[in-house]
Amino acid sequence: MRILAAGDHFVTPELLTRELTAEIGTAHTIDEMRLPWPLTPFGRVAEVDEASGDEETLLAALDGARICVTQMAPVTGKVLDGSPDLRLVVVGRGGPVNVDLDAAKEHGVQVCNTPGRNAAATAEYTVGLLLATMRRIPETSAALAEGRWAGEFYTYGNCGPGLAGATVGLIGCGAVGSRVARALTALGSDVLVYDPYADPDALREVGTAVAGLDELLRRSTVVSLHARLTPETRGLLGARELALLPDGAVVVNCARGALLDENALCDALESGRLAAAGLDVFAVEPPPPGSRLRSAPRLVMTPHLAGANKSVAHNAARVAAAEVGRFLRGEPLAHRVV
Repeated sequence: MRILAAGDHFVTPELLTRELTAEIGTAHTIDEMRLPWPLTPFGRVAEVDEASGDEETLLAALDGARICVTQMAPVTGKVLDGSPDLRLVVVGRGGPVNVDLDAAKEHGVQVCNTPGRNAAATAEYTVGLLLATMRRIPETSAALAEGRWAGEFYTYGNCGPGLAGATVGLIGCGAVGSRVARALTALGSDVLVYDPYADPDALREVGTAVAGLDELLRRSTVVSLHARLTPETRGLLGARELALLPDGAVVVNCARGALLDENALCDALESGRLAAAGLDVFAVEPPPPGSRLRSAPRLVMTPHLAGANKSVAHNAARVAAAEVGRFLRGEPLAHRVV
């Protein structure tokens, strides 16, 4: 059986091949291709989101393949139409948004994912970005690199707030949010959580559940986004919502850029209503040259790195390979979505 390991520069094709070989042996042919992500940002390809590469190259690589293991390849209706031998697509990420699931179902192609593969990494990064943003670590590091001691950051007016004793509101409390909640509790924060889709008992285990988003915003001096991007959550935090936050609040987003109205965020930073903000994700990645984000004050930005550590890449490859093993042995898939 022919298997395509469509890796990239993070979950590499070599890593996929190594884990596949460990799981299924050498009786099957594993061919490799390398997609340009993350050296080239992902984007929309035809009808699918957050994809890397193009349909034509993928079609050629899939010729005769029964299984495709990938993280970012654009498995569109066109690709599925032109890949009659394909029977399984394993997506090494939490949400298979780069696969046309309706078309896959029509073609009898099973699709599975690797949920939670980067939850710990994203939670760690969120706490790190919160600390960097609140304690003004990038600014002070840059000043010292320029040869300036920057003692003014020790003054009352310029030093940042802390997490101990802060009321931190988490919007979304799944695999990532719940980990962030536990870490912040350990640091002495009072954690509020809002997630209308979560089990109320599970929410109470990690923080104080609130009934509505507005209540959480009014009570929180720090807000961190952990919701999935859906039609309901797009633009979840706009000008009205940011205005509900207390003066001097901090906002961090390591989830998806489109959850947050970036112009409203810039307005709040420029007016001084927000003390600071930290963004690892953006509505358009990278932010275009004319973006207001590039000149907004007290804004820490990183290039969508929250889920990037070596453990995540290895975990994604291992979980994906295990699904291929189950498929070849005729066992039920553990993470089937179609």
